[in-house]
Amino acid sequence: MNGMSQFLDYLQTRADEEDVSDWLLVSQEMIDQFAEATKDHQYIHVDPERARQSPFGGTIAHGFLTLSLLPHLCADARGDIVPDGATEINYGSNKLRFLAPVRSGKRVRGRFKPLEIVEKRPGQIQLTTEATVEVEGESKPALICEWITQFQL
Repeated sequence: MNGMSQFLDYLQTRADEEDVSDWLLVSQEMIDQFAEATKDHQYIHVDPERARQSPFGGTIAHGFLTLSLLPHLCADARGDIVPDGATEINYGSNKLRFLAPVRSGKRVRGRFKPLEIVEKRPGQIQLTTEATVEVEGESKPALICEWITQFQL
């Protein structure tokens, strides 16, 4: 896709559509790697034996691990929509809530629906997306937020 104006038009035509990713396994290895990268080694994340005695009944993913999966899940759901020569950056989030744990060995998927599409200035588009991370077999989502990204040419 070429040009930000064409990209803006493309986003606006999809404003009422919801995109859903494939399921992604959140393994203990993934949790351990995130713990190492962030230096958050709380037992509920990295000690399966001790975590079995917790209210969660086993290890759970860090909330911020779940949040950090948004770019992957969104790309899986939408495909590569970034225009040639542009970059997409995280700008922030509104109303971020961690509603349920993601237990080790569970699969998650993302649901993404555009809420607001704004051309901030020529060559820069800001997209606010309703993002939900679901846990397979669970009725309550793990995470909800309004995720804000910017596309810059």
